[in-house]
Amino acid sequence: MKLLVCISKAPDTTSRISFTDGDKRFDESDVQFIVNPYDEWYALVRAVELVEAHGGSVTTIIVGDSTCDPIVRKALAIGATDAVRIDASPTDSSQVARLISNYALDKSYDIIFTGKETIDHNSSAVPAMIAECMDLPYVAFATSIEVEGQVSTLHCESGGGTNNVSVTGAFVLSASKGMAEQRIPNMRGIMSARTKPLAVVAPSEVTPTTEVSKFTLPPAKGDCVMVDADNAADLVRLLREEAKII
Repeated sequence: MKLLVCISKAPDTTSRISFTDGDKRFDESDVQFIVNPYDEWYALVRAVELVEAHGGSVTTIIVGDSTCDPIVRKALAIGATDAVRIDASPTDSSQVARLISNYALDKSYDIIFTGKETIDHNSSAVPAMIAECMDLPYVAFATSIEVEGQVSTLHCESGGGTNNVSVTGAFVLSASKGMAEQRIPNMRGIMSARTKPLAVVAPSEVTPTTEVSKFTLPPAKGDCVMVDADNAADLVRLLREEAKII
């Protein structure tokens, strides 16, 4: 079993978010970066579990510069066999997806894993784009996967329920909560990660298709409004006219 897990660098959720260059670029100074949790906790851990059960290899892949190397080493400590870093500074989802798919196209991976989204952009765009670029089936928001020979059986989130899906052959999936439990690297894993292969490869010829006009922070939250318990009508009016949620 030959598995590829796409990971990404994301700011820690406690980081203070600000922008620079006329609000066109995220300011990374003094920001602590982590492996995107959906990629780490669900996609990577489940891929490692499958290889532990069936044999094979788990390769992680990331698009980024050398600042990504520490989080790549964490992925190796969790149990990935080796890692690839495409040495580029991407500016949009389609660029990331095409760089990964161009690299993976002739590598004969059985399953390509991603998290369902990144915690900084939340677009869920990259896995579907990879599948399209590679002409592979795509299974979105998978909460479990079992593999028997060439057939993979998955359960997936959907509006109002769950889909049960079977796929024969190679495909791309995005992993959601439930796929696996978080795995903390042990000392043996941390030590072995130092010597596991991390290949840095040049990016293929891919041109970004979008550009950022401006980042803006969400509007500041207003003051808390206290409503008397006996005044339900006023509460309904505030929810309808000001909060606009009913």
